[in-house]
Amino acid sequence: MILRPVFALLMVASSAAMSLSQASAAEPKDGSAAATTEAEVVLTPEEKAEKKARRACKVALCKGLHAKDANAGTVACHVVKSWRQEQMVKLVGKLKVKWPYEGVHCATDVSVKGSDLAKAMSEPKAELVLDKHTVTCSVARKEQDATEFKFELSPKIKFENGKAASAHANWGKIEAPTLIKSALWTATAADNTVNILSSTIVEEVNEFASKKCDEVKDEWASKR
Repeated sequence: MILRPVFALLMVASSAAMSLSQASAAEPKDGSAAATTEAEVVLTPEEKAEKKARRACKVALCKGLHAKDANAGTVACHVVKSWRQEQMVKLVGKLKVKWPYEGVHCATDVSVKGSDLAKAMSEPKAELVLDKHTVTCSVARKEQDATEFKFELSPKIKFENGKAASAHANWGKIEAPTLIKSALWTATAADNTVNILSSTIVEEVNEFASKKCDEVKDEWASKR
C-alpha cells in the first residue's frame, strides 16, 4: 500500500508508510508471477540507484533511533521509492481495494527530530508524531503517459519499551485524477476510520529499527 512511503518514507514506517520500508519488490528470475525468496530478488538498475540514495537517510534515522541521549538534531532527507505493480496489488488489497494500474514511483522530504526518535526507543512509553508530509507520486498506466498524484499524511506511532505498539497513518488531502483519487480515497478513508493498516506500520517500524538498522550499524554507530 502506499503506506510504505511513510516508513520507506520514514524508512519510519522509512512509510510508512510511504512502508514507512527498505525492502524492494521481489521478482522471479524466470519472470513468473509467483513469489520468490529474498535471496532470489532481482533489482533493476533504477531500484539499485534508489536504494543507494536512501542509505544516508537510513543511517541518519538509525542513529537517531539508537542514540544514547535525546540531544540529537533533526533528521531531514529526500526519500525516493518505487513499488512494482505486484507490490501495490498486495498492499492496497489489505484495504479491500483493487489496484488496476502498474507500478508507482514516489518521493517526499522527510523531517523528524532526532530527540523524538531517541525518546521513542528509550522511554517506557512515548509517541512519535510526525509533521504533515506531502508525498508526490507517478503511476504508470498501460499505453498511456504516467499520471501524477499527491497525498498528505501525518503519522503517529506509539512506542512501548523501545518497540512500536500501535500506529495511525492519518491520511490527508489527495490530489489525483478522478479514477486514481477514487481508489485512494476509498482506501485512505477506510484506514482513517478503522485503522486497518496499524499492524502493517508497526511491523515496518520494528523491522526497520532492528533488522534494517543492523545492516548499516557500522555507519551509524561510528557517528554517535
